[in-house]
Amino acid sequence: MAGITTSIRLSPELRERLERTASRLHRGKSWIIARALEQYLARQETGELRDEARRQSQLASAAAWPDEPHWEGDVDGRGWRA
Repeated sequence: MAGITTSIRLSPELRERLERTASRLHRGKSWIIARALEQYLARQETGELRDEARRQSQLASAAAWPDEPHWEGDVDGRGWRA
């Protein structure tokens, strides 16, 4: 895959961890960084989709039952994954 070159700053500890992992996996550091970035961005995009789905659900609930009090603020959601 052709790509562009970019540079990043790493702490000495993170650089050492990256080098050890690259050596153990027999992969290049660029490959590891690219996979990690892909996973991070996918999680961010999933979170954005989840937040939008929640917003749409709240709007639909409010439209369907305008006289009902909004319950979500009263729910104890501790321990539930966001």
